[in-house]
Amino acid sequence: MQERIKAILQMEPSPEPIRAEGWVRTKRDSKNVSFLEINDGSCLKGLQAVVDKEKFDQSLLDSIGTGASVVAEGPIVASQGGSQKTEMQVEKLTLVGACPQDYPLQKKRHTVEFLREKAYLRPRTNLFGAIARVRNTMAYAVHSFFQENGFIYVNTPLISASDCEGAGAQFQVTTLDLNNVPKTEDGKVDYSKDFFGKMANLTVSGQLEGETYATAMKDIYTFGPTFRAENSNTARHLAEFWMIEPEMAFCTLEGDMECAEKFLKYIFSAVLEKNEEDMEFFSKFVLDGVVDTLRHVIESPFEHMTYTDAIKVLEPNNDRFEFPVKWGVEIQSEHERFLTEEIAKRPVIVTDYPKDIKAFYMKLNEDGKTVRAMDVLAPRLGEIIGGSEREYRYDVLVSRLKELGMNPEDYWWYLDLRKYGTVPHAGFGLGFERAVQYVTGVANIRDVIPYPRYVKSCEF
Repeated sequence: MQERIKAILQMEPSPEPIRAEGWVRTKRDSKNVSFLEINDGSCLKGLQAVVDKEKFDQSLLDSIGTGASVVAEGPIVASQGGSQKTEMQVEKLTLVGACPQDYPLQKKRHTVEFLREKAYLRPRTNLFGAIARVRNTMAYAVHSFFQENGFIYVNTPLISASDCEGAGAQFQVTTLDLNNVPKTEDGKVDYSKDFFGKMANLTVSGQLEGETYATAMKDIYTFGPTFRAENSNTARHLAEFWMIEPEMAFCTLEGDMECAEKFLKYIFSAVLEKNEEDMEFFSKFVLDGVVDTLRHVIESPFEHMTYTDAIKVLEPNNDRFEFPVKWGVEIQSEHERFLTEEIAKRPVIVTDYPKDIKAFYMKLNEDGKTVRAMDVLAPRLGEIIGGSEREYRYDVLVSRLKELGMNPEDYWWYLDLRKYGTVPHAGFGLGFERAVQYVTGVANIRDVIPYPRYVKSCEF
């Protein structure tokens, strides 16, 4: 395989010609020499290729501009300039794909809003190239962490007849003719005529199916796309995003929290180790101090507090919040940041939330009011992981479904897990894009996924 530019930049000067393939980021001309910066996405900095004008046809050099794809061949020599250690002395230059002058990514600072409209080109910029490399490292680290700890990777379905969260914010999947929808005698949609013979949706979570494998293989994880049809036009929400969801049998909330803390520290450490250049870029141009924040998370033991204790800490400060708190309400992002940044000054795991604000599958505590839930809160972001010990008692789970107005018959197979060799089990979910956003310091979640899907936007 051909050497990537990242490897070429590490080479010592040598008379042996090497080959570099990539796209021209910049072109500078002097009287006798052209300087091309060639980048192939493998690293932030490009390779400087020095072209002696006397050795090449001028028409070829004139046709090579920013955005053009080229192949350059020649030896690596010590650089005459001060901004790089080595450079290529070009002996052969091939234009693979010309790029006209209306190329949108000229040498200037572009806004992320502009680049969002050019999502098919934005990976060629420094910012989005760095995001892609960090995202790649994090995805690899996700698999590495779980594989090294004996977890089995499970692919859960993207089309589902179950609503894991019970919130109804799902995208419907159908082959019915929307201009001539079949109806039952009482005027409702006749889903028996649909492809699956029942209503089907894109999944909001792989958790329920993941539990079926955890109760056979003990420790499993899923890592795949999920979909939420929430009308949330914010910098923190997407309609399509990737979720990491481990599920562990013979595991309680305590084991769940321990796994979540180790997992976050593992993937953050991988980025600092493998993407030093990119992280320096984010600290300089995106968010000052982002590297220090990650190191602090890695080095700090996470603080633990119950929801009830968190409310006691927050209530005296209600005059500082846009949304005042009291027992029983959702903890908002501003409250989460207050707990992590001003109270604990480190990540916090909040546990034992009121049952009325959590999902049906979370184990009910003996007080009958709270559930064995946990949220991991990170400084600067707020919630980054949500999880719980699952309700494994058949009768209690049936009661919770009915209490929430859900039909237990729709979850017959899930309930069967509580009849056939039930065990305590627990798991959590991490929205991958939220984690990438946190690591890079990028303000808008739409900029840490290659092609963002959100309200009124499904381009490319």
